[in-house]
Amino acid sequence: MDQSFLSQDIFGLPVLEWLKLVGLWVAFTAVFLLVRRLVFGRFSKLAERTENQSNDIIAELLHQTKPFFLLIIGLYLSAEILTQDAPAVAIILRIVFLGLLVQVGIWGSSLIAQLAQWFSEKSAEDGESNITAIKALGMIGRMVIWSIIILMALDNFGVNITALVAGLGIGSLAVGLALKDVFQDILSYIAILVDKPFAYGDYVVVGDYSGTVEHIGIKTTRVRSPTGELIVFGNSDLLSSRLRNYKSLNERRVQFSLGVTYDTPYEKLAAIPGKLQEIIEAEENTRFDRSHLKEFGDSAIMFGSQYYMLVPEYATYLDTQQSVNLAIHRYFENESIDFAFPTQTIHVESLPKNDSELTPIEATGEGPV
Repeated sequence: MDQSFLSQDIFGLPVLEWLKLVGLWVAFTAVFLLVRRLVFGRFSKLAERTENQSNDIIAELLHQTKPFFLLIIGLYLSAEILTQDAPAVAIILRIVFLGLLVQVGIWGSSLIAQLAQWFSEKSAEDGESNITAIKALGMIGRMVIWSIIILMALDNFGVNITALVAGLGIGSLAVGLALKDVFQDILSYIAILVDKPFAYGDYVVVGDYSGTVEHIGIKTTRVRSPTGELIVFGNSDLLSSRLRNYKSLNERRVQFSLGVTYDTPYEKLAAIPGKLQEIIEAEENTRFDRSHLKEFGDSAIMFGSQYYMLVPEYATYLDTQQSVNLAIHRYFENESIDFAFPTQTIHVESLPKNDSELTPIEATGEGPV
């Protein structure tokens, strides 16, 4: 080959150096592709045999490592070895940086897609609307990543993005102030999906409102009240309130009191706590706790009792308490024990009459013989 041609400079580098660069580039790329095939493939098979979610995520990210990324890594290493201060180095570094940005974008999009898929599977029981919302959030996340990558790529090629970023910042601030409540609800929705303080079908109480959760949306959550109307809460309002979730109950504590009249004999009073325990323990799904003569009230002798429902359903609790109340009524009826109700007894004391109120005969002391 003509020596003059080999010594000819192209972008400050002789043709011979370019040939060496290409040869070393091909060698590095071949090695990287071989490593990718062996190592990545084995790791993917290992991830399939395990149930660890992180292994699946890493395997997918490795799978998303594109061959062009290995090409530019090989180019970068070759340039670092063979070229020093040649003008071509700057061009090569820009190409490498651009390829790195694209690969980072692919990794970020893949990671967001996997997280969205994982959350979708976790929220499948909450309805199709939640799955759609998660996919929408994933799409927004990918748009943000690629927007950042485009700005960095423009900056790398010498485009002044300061004015562009400043304009976007001012516009974003204006939009953020206008849609502050909307953004708060969206962030609260993400917190609800991650933390799960409640889920579809849970019975919740928020302040003076209560009902069953019917829908969890990006901005609002809808609760069906016991009286039938639909209550709509902003997600941020829910997270900033003290929320009670009754579906997460393992047991339901039940307390009740009853009073009997003061003329109830001692023997019957002493037998009432034991009989109440017997009545409660006869019911299914109950665990008796206590029953005592609690106090002497104004118009009744009061008994306090407590037991636990072993199932949390409110309807089951009402059925059980009704059965307990009917059994107590039957027992009192059979034992002739009267339920007390508010009463007042007025005692009238007889006083002697005044002299002005006495009859003539009573006043003189005279009377029939």
